[in-house]
Amino acid sequence: MLVRPARAAAVRGVLVGFHGYKENAATQLERLEGIPGVSAWTLVSVQGLHRFYLGRTEEVVASWMTREDRDTAIADNLAYVAAALDEVPHGETTPLVYLGFSQGVAMAFRAAVLGRDRARALIAIGGDVPPELLADRSLQFPSVFFARGERDEWLTQSRFDADVAALTARGAPPRSLVYDGAHEWNAAVATAAGEFLGDASTRITIGRSHVEP
Repeated sequence: MLVRPARAAAVRGVLVGFHGYKENAATQLERLEGIPGVSAWTLVSVQGLHRFYLGRTEEVVASWMTREDRDTAIADNLAYVAAALDEVPHGETTPLVYLGFSQGVAMAFRAAVLGRDRARALIAIGGDVPPELLADRSLQFPSVFFARGERDEWLTQSRFDADVAALTARGAPPRSLVYDGAHEWNAAVATAAGEFLGDASTRITIGRSHVEP
């Protein structure tokens, strides 16, 4: 886990990042630091438990899980995220926002709605919503910013539209964006994420939880 304390006098909350497959905490922290207006947030980048070398290099990267033992891996990951946040100064009233990219989106959603430290808002870039969360009618979703690149061959437009519709049906209509790009994090994403964090309407919804009607 990497942490960068807030650099503004008025701290707005904690922004927790979850990297994608074959990435690491340093990669995700760099993305978080590039979001406009993020100086008012404590930044936390959590690295996946399942580490491996990238190809034939000595660079260590990670993933969140594979198809095997998924339920056990999810439980391990949720406990791991809770333990990581124990190391970050915050209280029960501190706004937590989770941000996932690619494979990290699923982890961000699971931590946001199943974890001990529930998020008040979630930024999901290039990854879909875990279907088991949508199927569980008892779960509450936070405010969501949901985006995909228009040339993303993994998160297709049809999958994206299906998740937007499913979240809307669950009482958590997301703010959605299709940006100029492929399966990537770019300047357009960073700008949109910053607007979501700083927009006046987001400041209101960040304090609410969407409840199934």
